[in-house]
Amino acid sequence: MVPFNEAIQLIKTFEGFHEKAYSDPSTGEEAFIIGFGTTYYPDGSPVRQGHRCTKKKALEYLNDEIKIISTQIIDLNLGLDLSMLNALVSFVHSIGWDSFLYSNVVDCCEREDYNQAAKEMTKWIYDSEYTVIGGLVERRRKEVSLFLSELTDGTWTGSDILLKAFRNYVASPGQVRAIRKLQEAVDPYALSSFANDFEIDSDPYVEYSQSEYNTIFNL
Repeated sequence: MVPFNEAIQLIKTFEGFHEKAYSDPSTGEEAFIIGFGTTYYPDGSPVRQGHRCTKKKALEYLNDEIKIISTQIIDLNLGLDLSMLNALVSFVHSIGWDSFLYSNVVDCCEREDYNQAAKEMTKWIYDSEYTVIGGLVERRRKEVSLFLSELTDGTWTGSDILLKAFRNYVASPGQVRAIRKLQEAVDPYALSSFANDFEIDSDPYVEYSQSEYNTIFNL
């Protein structure tokens, strides 16, 4: 049997344990969620409002879900190593099978372009209103780190959220507020290190060729 300890740990960490069923955070309605992110019981019946479970039972539900998800992924014959499989089990548990199956992540894996697959995974960080969710950013980071951990022919550069923000910066009131909010939240030592590395006080007007610009912003 393939060990899925890393997938289990990721899911348990980011889903957390919920003894009592709660509504979908994105809608405030169905589907209801219980245990470690369970929405359907092993017999196929949906979780209902008011349902409760123990941690032991929640882990049984999770193991059943992992068995189903991992079998579906393996059947796609994507040439994955064990770390990739564990990472994708957590990823699919988060976004759902249909969303995964028709995503660019699968297309990239079929081409064995695993670094690009990792980048595609990092795009799944938004709620239904296209608002970035901090917990999803961290979950994707952990999943991608695991996904690429056995590769030796490339590195992951992250989801480039800040690069995208800098590229689209026009000093609108909302953007300025967002930057100040981020600045207040960032560790001051990390912030000072960034200021030095970024050379904030230097002349910003450096001319780049179009090809260099495209490389910087991954166009």
